[in-house]
Amino acid sequence: MTPKTTSTNLPFGKLSGCIATPDGSLVHGRITFTDRITALESASDGGDDDYILPGFVDLQVNGSHGIDVMNASADALATLSRHLAREGATAWMPTAVTAPIEKIAQVHESIAGAIENSRLDNSADAAALLGMHLEGPFISPLRLGAHPALNLEPRAEAFERVLAMRALRLITLAPELPGGFDAIRRLTARAVVVSIGHTNATLEQANAAIAAGARMFTHLFNAMRPLNHRDPGVVAAALAPSPALAAIIPDGVHVHPAMLRLASRARGKDGMILVTDKVALANASGSEKNVGRARASVRDGAARLDDGTLAGSIISMLDGVRVMVEKAGVSIGDAAVMAATNPANLVGAGDRGRIQAGARADLIVLSRALELKSVFIAGREII
Repeated sequence: MTPKTTSTNLPFGKLSGCIATPDGSLVHGRITFTDRITALESASDGGDDDYILPGFVDLQVNGSHGIDVMNASADALATLSRHLAREGATAWMPTAVTAPIEKIAQVHESIAGAIENSRLDNSADAAALLGMHLEGPFISPLRLGAHPALNLEPRAEAFERVLAMRALRLITLAPELPGGFDAIRRLTARAVVVSIGHTNATLEQANAAIAAGARMFTHLFNAMRPLNHRDPGVVAAALAPSPALAAIIPDGVHVHPAMLRLASRARGKDGMILVTDKVALANASGSEKNVGRARASVRDGAARLDDGTLAGSIISMLDGVRVMVEKAGVSIGDAAVMAATNPANLVGAGDRGRIQAGARADLIVLSRALELKSVFIAGREII
């Protein structure tokens, strides 16, 4: 049965279908909402009801639709927010990559301006900007990936400047660098989530970073010391139970579907986060763009530098959910937890990414074939 909703011009709405709950289970029933969910009622089995999921929360977006976060104005970021919302991502983090500190400061100001503008804008047709994710420059010179060799140690003036950035909410760093553990403690004390990534850390160093306050691993398996049975490294820490969630790019290219299945079984729905790590080439008309240290183009299902180095994905969050369900064997309810509930909770946005009374009415409706049918932001239907 197709979900039913009242007109979005009215002060309330209703949706009926197969509802993904915060624990990953599916409940046939009805949601009543204004800008927030007011009630969730179960009903008898709905058979072929459409799925109703919380809006996705993407914590790593370098760009999309031809817009590069590193060069985007506040207005361009607002445009990107509208594009992402129409893909089912109702909240996101613009992600800056390694660059000179002056450039990072400029990117930060654009992000901070876009956040402030969104607070003044009463329209409800765009994904919320949750703050800046800074992926670098405090990363390992041995695990740069597509980043330029402008990496720094997380201390001294450069670190102090980053620490003072008001819109910073998530940072990827390599904890084994000099000053790394102290940087994690100081960032955590400032309510910035620290993610272990672009790192050559040993298992012991990764666990010490978690003890210092790190709470995420950035794109598991990619740009990090590989797993070895005699030298487990950071990957072993990411696959083991801990307070740090394993973020992963579920495009089937950055991580083989068999490894997506392995990671999801090792960590379970509560220990994983789905991110796109998408770049400006996603949904773009041009065939090449600057990504990180060089020009990149789309080849073999992802963005790549000329030498073949992976430089980000071209998927939407919904694409990633489909891969997890269809190729990695994850249930749609568990995939919703990974794509919405967990990332929202991690960055302190616990009223998002969940379907329960009192939460924001950021909702998406999918057919049984996982086709996007509707997106609601704060209770208003935008597609």
